Amino acid sequence: MPNRLSANSRATEDGEWLSVSDLMAGLMMVFLCISIVMMRSMMEEREKIRALAQSYRDNQLAIYQTLVQEFETDLNRWGATIDKDRLIIAFNNSDAMFPVGQAEMNRDAQRVMEDFFPRYISALKPFLGSIRAIHIEGHTSSEWGAGGTSTDNYFKNLRLSQSRSREVLRHVQGLMPKAEVPGMLALVAAVGYSSARPVLREDGSEDPEKSKRVAFRVITNSEAQIHRILEEAM
Repeated sequence: MPNRLSANSRATEDGEWLSVSDLMAGLMMVFLCISIVMMRSMMEEREKIRALAQSYRDNQLAIYQTLVQEFETDLNRWGATIDKDRLIIAFNNSDAMFPVGQAEMNRDAQRVMEDFFPRYISALKPFLGSIRAIHIEGHTSSEWGAGGTSTDNYFKNLRLSQSRSREVLRHVQGLMPKAEVPGMLALVAAVGYSSARPVLREDGSEDPEKSKRVAFRVITNSEAQIHRILEEAM
């Protein structure tokens, strides 16, 4: 009798152990499936971001190449440069465009804008779907006459840089067909940075002449695209 009870007990324990083993195996399969699904989802999102980054680089390069093709032969005579990474066309040494300390463009600068801006907008038209804004940026050196604190000079230069960028915007909008002006003004903004973004020499010191400039900067909508992908992933 004891042997029979012992055998029955072992059989019961073996059955319980098999049930627990089956349960654990089932749970492991569930966790494995969940892990595979999550890994696949993460890989898909990473691929979306990688594709977006590649698309951004390709679009950035296409805009840069278009601007170079359009203006390469004009840059030297305008004293202008193109920044490939930031898509900026900078007209360096704005003292050649404005009287010192003033915001009214001289006639030579107006002629340059009359040659430049319509061609600039025309060159960018194929890319308008990927452009969030175009900024006309006014920049100054940190100098402002004699005396005054650095803070005083900064705010005097801020007013000057803002006034100059607005003056450029006012002039170039008058070069556009009237029907296109509202759309252009929705895209193009005038911004003044004072001396906050100086041009530096190799030794790290400010280059006052090159710091005084007016720049046209293309801002793409890549940031909005990244936000959209992240929202979809949540």
